Amino acid sequence: MLKIRKSHERGVTRLDWLVSYHTFSFGGYFDPDNTNFGDLRVINEDLVMPSAGFPTHPHNDMEIITIVYEGALEHRDSMGNGSVISANDVQIMSAGSGVMHSEFNHSKEKPVRLLQIWIFPKQKGITPRYDERNFPEEDRINRLQLLVSPSEDDGALFINQDVKLYRSYLKENNNIDFNIAPGRKVWLQLISGSLKINESLISDGDGLAVENESLLKISSLADSDFILFDLR
Repeated sequence: MLKIRKSHERGVTRLDWLVSYHTFSFGGYFDPDNTNFGDLRVINEDLVMPSAGFPTHPHNDMEIITIVYEGALEHRDSMGNGSVISANDVQIMSAGSGVMHSEFNHSKEKPVRLLQIWIFPKQKGITPRYDERNFPEEDRINRLQLLVSPSEDDGALFINQDVKLYRSYLKENNNIDFNIAPGRKVWLQLISGSLKINESLISDGDGLAVENESLLKISSLADSDFILFDLR
C-alpha cells in the first residue's frame, strides 16, 4: 500500500519570522489521521527568517534530527554544544532524560531552510547526547546515502531507535530500487523535484507512506532531492 501525503494538505504555521509545514500533528495543528507513522513523529519543513529562530526550550525522550539544505543554522544546548550547521550537514540530538536547546538562523541577510525530524526513542530516560556530521552531496547523487542508523558501524549518525534514514539526489531519468524487509515500512519525503514510485507520482513537498510492500522502484522525472526512512 502506497499513500500520498500531498504538500498542500500539510498543516502550516505562519509567523513574521517563520513558515513551517507540518506533515504530522504539531503544536497548534492537529490532524487525527496524521499524528505519526510508526516511530516517525514529526517532519517539519521550516523557513526561518534572518537572525530569527527558536529560543531556548526543553525536550525529553525524543530523537531529534535536523537537515539543513539552504543557509546556516546556529545550535546551542544545555550539554555545552554550540555549532553552526550548513547545507550538507546533519545533526542529531537524543533528548533522553531532558535537554534545553535553541536554534537560530546564523545569517543576518538570508533565510535558512531545513527539515526538523522527531523520532520516538527505543529507550527512554537515557543520558542526552549530540552529534553532527557533514555528508557530501556527491555521495548521494543517483544513490542512497545513509545519514542515520541504529548501528554505530555504518558510518552514519547513531540513533536510539530501529530506524535508518537515507538521502538521495536523483538526477532526471535515473532509477533506484529499494528493497523493504518483511514487517518494515517506509516513509519517503520529497524536498524538491518529481518522482514516480511504483505507480505513484509525487512532487515538491509531498510525502509517501509505504506499508506491506517488498520493493520500491523510484524513478526521477526531474532532478529530485529526497529523504527515505526505513522504520518499524
